[in-house]
Amino acid sequence: MNLSDAENQIFCELLAGPSEIPEGAYNFRVNGKSIGRHSTANINIIPKPNGQGLDIFIKPNTKNETVHIPVAISVTGLKEVVHNDFHIGKNSEITIIAGCGIYNCGGANSQHDGIHRFNVGKGAKVTYIEKHYGFGPGQGGKILNPTTELHLDEGSIAHLELEQIKGVDSTIRKTTADLAKNAKLTVKERLLTHGRQTAESIYQIELNGKDSTADLASRSVARDLSSQIFKATITGNNICRGHSECDAIIMDQAKAHAIPALGAKTKDAALIHEAAIGKLASDQLAKLMTLGLTRPEAESKIINGFLK
Repeated sequence: MNLSDAENQIFCELLAGPSEIPEGAYNFRVNGKSIGRHSTANINIIPKPNGQGLDIFIKPNTKNETVHIPVAISVTGLKEVVHNDFHIGKNSEITIIAGCGIYNCGGANSQHDGIHRFNVGKGAKVTYIEKHYGFGPGQGGKILNPTTELHLDEGSIAHLELEQIKGVDSTIRKTTADLAKNAKLTVKERLLTHGRQTAESIYQIELNGKDSTADLASRSVARDLSSQIFKATITGNNICRGHSECDAIIMDQAKAHAIPALGAKTKDAALIHEAAIGKLASDQLAKLMTLGLTRPEAESKIINGFLK
């Protein structure tokens, strides 16, 4: 692929391989257009008629295959909304690697709103990895607003790894899920904000089926004058288990809010939430500094370990 240096850097951050075509199915989107697409015998990627999204069909019983759908924006002022629908056949096992990076060198805002809908078939397993990244010398904002909608059929499993790497000025992440009998959802969110960045994470999980389970864990660090809001609602409508956990480190003049909520519509729903916001541990800082690290180096080491 013929990519600019900025686009290469974005794909390197998102995929750890900017100049190599990944194995399996893929679609590379740059500045509002697809620049490369490949389907396989078991995975069919079909562009939507308006060009603003994809339908991705995974055949039943597909095993150990991967879909890459990264997005890069390298021009200032571009704003787009993309709808991707994943149709995951029963008893399949698939990994989907997505995410968006924005390079903004101008004065206008650049924005990508990605709406991903997952229909996960009976007994299927999907791992979804999504990263966000922003950089560039311009004063224009780098704005990313992902929406993820999951419909988990009986006995299906979805594991989400959601990470905002750095440089995103504003983000609102919305995740909704409804789970059928014996379905399982796990989410791991990692988030770092700095400067005057704002980030809001909203989760709404409906445990509808008997013995469905959800486990949501968020770790975040807010620095400088940035602000974060975490909202998670888990509703148990059957015999089920749900757990949400939010751990945040706050530094400088930043702000962080955690708003967990639980709702049980049956006595057989077992739901737990945990939330903690605090500063860096002074004893850890002191220990690392006695080993020769400067305070910024010690802070960076603690933060990296916390977000790992």
